[in-house]
Amino acid sequence: MNVYEFIREKTENLQENAAEFKAKLEPRFRDWSITINDKITNTLNNPWISNLNPFDKKITSPSEEVITNKVTEKVYKELKNKLGQEIFEGEWETIDQNRIDQFAEVTGDTQWIHTDPERANKESPFKSTIVHGFLTLSLIPKLTNSINSARNLFPEARMVVNYGLNQVRFPYPVRSGSRVRARARIVGIQPKNNSIELINEISIEVENRKRYACVAETVFRLYF
Repeated sequence: MNVYEFIREKTENLQENAAEFKAKLEPRFRDWSITINDKITNTLNNPWISNLNPFDKKITSPSEEVITNKVTEKVYKELKNKLGQEIFEGEWETIDQNRIDQFAEVTGDTQWIHTDPERANKESPFKSTIVHGFLTLSLIPKLTNSINSARNLFPEARMVVNYGLNQVRFPYPVRSGSRVRARARIVGIQPKNNSIELINEISIEVENRKRYACVAETVFRLYF
C-alpha cells in the first residue's frame, strides 16, 4: 500500500466514524430541546394523545410524573434499571430487489437508483440498486419483533401504542440483496399516570459494514 492509498483509507474510515457518531449524537440534542418545550407546556405537540389512556378516565398533565398502580411502578423500575442498555438484537433479514420493487410501486418512488439494476450497475457509485431509506425504516417493527406476540418484551402492558419517532437518520445506503438486523437500546423512560413512555434507539446494522443503515428513536406508550 502506497502513501496515497494509506491516507485515503484513513480518511474514509474517519468520515464513516464521524457520520455514525453524528447520527447517534443528534437525537440527544433533540431530547434536550423536547424537555425544554415540555416545561413551557407546548400544547401543539400532539395534545390529543398526550392525555389518552384507554384504561383510566383520569386526565393528567403531560408534565406530571405520577404512578398510580403497582404494575406500572414495577415495570417502570425494571425499565429504569435498563436505561442505556441494549435490550434487543434481532435476526438477519435479507432485503432483495423484489421487496424494493414492491415498496417502490406502493409509494410511487420508482427512481432508477432503486428499481433499475442495469442502470445502477453502470451509473451508480454503489454499482447496485439501493434500498429506499423509508423501506429500511418501515421494517423496524419486523426487525425488532415488536409484531411477534410470542416475544412480547412488555407482557404486563395491556396495550402498546406507537407514539412516533423523535429523529431518523440514514448514515449508510443498503445495497439490494444485503442482510440487515436491528439493535435496540433504551434511551428514555417517563411515567405518565397509568402508562409509561418508552424511547428506544434503534440501530439498523448492515452485514459486513461498519456504519448503520438507519438510526432512529422510536417512542412507545405502554398502558397498564
